[in-house]
Amino acid sequence: MEKDKAKAVLEAILFTMGDSVEIDRLAAVIEEDKDTTRKLLDEMAADYQKQDRGIGLTTLEDAVQMCTKSELYEYLIKIAKTPKKFVLTDTLLETLSIIAYKQPITRLEIEKVRGVSCDHAVNRLLEFDLITEVGRMDAPGRPLLFGTTEQFLRSFGVKSIEELPELSAVQIEEFKQQAESEVQMQLDI
Repeated sequence: MEKDKAKAVLEAILFTMGDSVEIDRLAAVIEEDKDTTRKLLDEMAADYQKQDRGIGLTTLEDAVQMCTKSELYEYLIKIAKTPKKFVLTDTLLETLSIIAYKQPITRLEIEKVRGVSCDHAVNRLLEFDLITEVGRMDAPGRPLLFGTTEQFLRSFGVKSIEELPELSAVQIEEFKQQAESEVQMQLDI
């Protein structure tokens, strides 16, 4: 394989894998011996350094990984700390509240509380990383159990589930009324 093509292949593999990849595996892909592959990787690392790129190659024993240069971490932190933009509708908030207060909980149990299907709400909350699958119930069909995530705690400014405010009987009744009106709206459609 031509040298520039081999470097491009190595770069694509390392970028895509994200983790370290053994040099002998890389050598097999580009159909070169280990020493030649190591020289190509060394050239790539030197090029990244010389061109003042944001990435570099890190060698870990007999493997190599593409990494961000450590002096650029402060910029990564700025972007990583930027809050994700998501909109929590009343339906999503209600479903999230049920999960937070009754976790671990199945879809069926959520639907019993809400009185309507919760598939869309659960899927959106999973997508927003506010809830996660925490296991399976030991019951026929082994339904999935859901619970909240660390992202949920961060988003709502609490350190643990125990810090959530107590629900009053009035709030519980309001949830039931909202669910009943939602059912009626779906029936009217």
